Amino acid sequence: MTQLRLAPSVPGARILGLGSAQPENVVTNDDLAQRMDTNDAWIRDRVGIESRRIAEEGTLLVDMAAEAGALAVKDSGLTPADIDTVIVATCTMPTPIPNAAAQTAERIGISAPGAFDVNAACAGFCFGMGTAADLVRGGSAKNVLVIGAEKLSDWLDWTDRSTAIIFADGAGAAVLGPARDEAAVGVGPLAWGSAGDMAQTIRIKPDNNALAQEGQAVFRWATTKIAPVALRAVELAGLTPADIDVFVPHQANLRIVDAVAKRLRKEGAREDMVVADDIRHSGNTSSASIPLALDHMRADGRLRSGDTALLVGFGAGLSYAGQVVVCP
Repeated sequence: MTQLRLAPSVPGARILGLGSAQPENVVTNDDLAQRMDTNDAWIRDRVGIESRRIAEEGTLLVDMAAEAGALAVKDSGLTPADIDTVIVATCTMPTPIPNAAAQTAERIGISAPGAFDVNAACAGFCFGMGTAADLVRGGSAKNVLVIGAEKLSDWLDWTDRSTAIIFADGAGAAVLGPARDEAAVGVGPLAWGSAGDMAQTIRIKPDNNALAQEGQAVFRWATTKIAPVALRAVELAGLTPADIDVFVPHQANLRIVDAVAKRLRKEGAREDMVVADDIRHSGNTSSASIPLALDHMRADGRLRSGDTALLVGFGAGLSYAGQVVVCP
């Protein structure tokens, strides 16, 4: 009988570095009010957004991905030569082929990595992190660059206020590497799933290739179904809600964020648990929103090295995923 050899495994993965990139172009609510029937107060009350970043026409998704990825590699203390795998979570590439990951790796100077894209929309970064952690733990990869990158502005109808006020552009990234022992494991198991029966609540309309969503249906689903996913991720990591220092959900809507955080506190999370609100000035950047929030919170001093963070992504598909990580 043939005996196959497996790569040596390690206890798990940990985050080594973070990075992010956003366009310079800031679009305020007042700017949008010049283009459609809306106003600053209505947008703030409905979704909590004050401004967002929109890329110039010539900026490519892979340009933002490469900028964020290069910063994460630098932050990790590694070089591009140390990265052997690149995963890009995205749902807004202009074409499905070629993929974003190989192009992004080339721009950064990473030579011949395993490179592939993950499309789980707004849950994509967590899906990518879970995949990367398992690759590291199983010995199939050593250092993995995971990037969430979106150019949603290419897929919007700028006369549709149900979507145009919400979505934005940007990229965020993390580098994962092996944990030296069980005490150093910094990425917990993935709690994930999908609700395919609600797939059409967020979709691309074939008549104009524009993003459309049934906002109220998604809001009701997220405010009732996401907290249990978050709690399951905490349980899988062997922790309790009281152990969570920072809660970083997908930045879909500030009212959703607040509702899920309230449920977590009801289940034992601390009152001083820091809750990400990056949506205020970044908008909803789909798979980029969680790594963008992590990097911005670290820069602002709201996220410190060694903090235990709960990440939860959810969106089109409908797909969802949560995991607990230790911040680098």
